[in-house]
Amino acid sequence: MSRLNGAERPYDIVLFGATGFVGRLTAEYLAAHAPDGLRWAVAGRSERKLEELREALPGGASVGVVTADVADPDSLRELARRTRVVATTVGPYVTYGEELVAACADSGTDCVDLTGEPEFVDLVYVRHDARARETGARLVHACGFDSVPHDLGVYFTVGQLPEGVPLSVDGFVRADAAFSGGTLASALGQLSRPLSMRAAARERAWHEPRLVGRRASAPAAAPRFAGEVGAWALPLPTIDPRIVVRSARALERYGPDFRYRHYAAVRRLPVAAGSVAAVGALAAAAQVPPVRRWLSGRLEPGDGPSAEKRARSWFSVRFVGEGGGRRVLTEVAGGDPGYDETARMFAESALCLALDELPETAGQVTTAVAMGDALLGRLCASGLTFRTAAVV
Repeated sequence: MSRLNGAERPYDIVLFGATGFVGRLTAEYLAAHAPDGLRWAVAGRSERKLEELREALPGGASVGVVTADVADPDSLRELARRTRVVATTVGPYVTYGEELVAACADSGTDCVDLTGEPEFVDLVYVRHDARARETGARLVHACGFDSVPHDLGVYFTVGQLPEGVPLSVDGFVRADAAFSGGTLASALGQLSRPLSMRAAARERAWHEPRLVGRRASAPAAAPRFAGEVGAWALPLPTIDPRIVVRSARALERYGPDFRYRHYAAVRRLPVAAGSVAAVGALAAAAQVPPVRRWLSGRLEPGDGPSAEKRARSWFSVRFVGEGGGRRVLTEVAGGDPGYDETARMFAESALCLALDELPETAGQVTTAVAMGDALLGRLCASGLTFRTAAVV
């Protein structure tokens, strides 16, 4: 449906949550990089703030304004009916995201978001994947630093390994960056709901078809010194390995038996030990509501690092892929991961869905499955680095 009725809708892309921190960065990116003739709009609760944002954008006179509120399901359904792609930054998604996804699934509207919340992704699959498949809507989660560099980085690495053989890839993440109030709120919310997360994962596993004749896994790994990157490797419990495995399940190019392990790479052992302790302390604090509220109050949603801080920030994800007697080392790298680069990845994902010739997919799909080479090409052309460091 979304492929057939696009001409009847007034917009190609609507950016929901445009006046938030990442929303503004995404709006600025679209204003600077959208092709002529793209019909796009900014959306949110406050018409006044949206108008102010539009006035500040280069060429903003051509940008539409749509008011909608997560507390008003009718406004979300109207938003979804007016565009081919919704790009939403409004989180935490487990709290504020489902009504909009439901509206997109019913309307045959593609939806991209920035969630790093496994519980939300699993609930969306159980409740809305089937309807999205019926209408042709593509529901693509984690279209920022979670999880584009990791999903497409593995996709890029697998493409340089032999076909039809067991493959393994290890990813090693390094970054120097700050985070915003919205990111902190999402992280604390996720850490405070371990039982709900496990319940959602079990329900998804019960509904999800079994993979027949192939295997794809992201097994738990122990900390180790990784000589291939010259750093201590600490298992990184983010959504990224789950996204990678879902791509591997859907794409036969990943081989008959695929394994992915995901690490933070830390050069110095004392820093590695301190990082483990800090994550444990944050997880424990998130279980205590007064402490969780106090931590959330340190950064309000909508707050974030300055342009100067973001200009000094960077990230690098190195991948070691092996299979069929070949070993490949690749890297995905860029600037500020949480905001500037996330805005780039997010905006290019929305543009890719709206404008590019893509595989015929529907339902809940990953960036690699829905957009693959097209998004990879867009990101490389826009300045993100995907490179092959060595082939052995």
